[in-house]
Amino acid sequence: MSKIETVVNWLQSSKKTVVLTGAGMSTESGVPDFRSASGWWTKTDPQQVATVDALESNYPLFHEFYSMRIQLLDKCSPHKGHYILADWEKRGILHHIATQNVDGFHSKAGSRKVDELHGSIYTFRCHSCGRDASKEAFLAKERCAHCQGYLRPNVVLFGEMLPENAWRSALSNIQSADVVIVIGTSLEVYPVNQLPMMTKGKKVYINKEAASHASYFDCILEGKAKEVLMELDDRLIG
Repeated sequence: MSKIETVVNWLQSSKKTVVLTGAGMSTESGVPDFRSASGWWTKTDPQQVATVDALESNYPLFHEFYSMRIQLLDKCSPHKGHYILADWEKRGILHHIATQNVDGFHSKAGSRKVDELHGSIYTFRCHSCGRDASKEAFLAKERCAHCQGYLRPNVVLFGEMLPENAWRSALSNIQSADVVIVIGTSLEVYPVNQLPMMTKGKKVYINKEAASHASYFDCILEGKAKEVLMELDDRLIG
């Protein structure tokens, strides 16, 4: 039996399947990842731009980086793999998604049960008083209308805590899953990299290259997220 057939069998017999996605899920939508040879962090030091310190001490650089990301994402859209996962949810094959991605593509594709563990780049707030702000105000580099604080996207910066509700939901769902499928993440970022180890169910890893954590998985499917998901979906339909 092939690896694809094995995973299809697990999916068909699973009462609860959860997916965890990372940057590799969105690269086929034209979104650069972070840690591959051509990823964001080979060109930009995250400690210079994606931190609270950068926001507070070098806001022009912080603003430039996130404005660039937002404008790039505006030109991108979910790919076939995102729509497959949304369809699996409708068909009762998939029961929950936890994602490290801030692009909102899972929801745009129609998935309803999604935990955004690293926040969303499409909602904004004042860093000082926490009041909501608009995308337009952020891109225009306006200050908070209430306290004149810096505006920021609702993403989790390095050193910040994850959203508590999203974390608890993801952990609970993974702990009770029969199958957990990890897609497109190097599993290098704590604490999300601990989540796959929290299940007693079958663990599947889909990625272009096997990460150092791959030995923890019951099955590894090497390849691009969209292509592997299309192959799984074809077998499920068949």
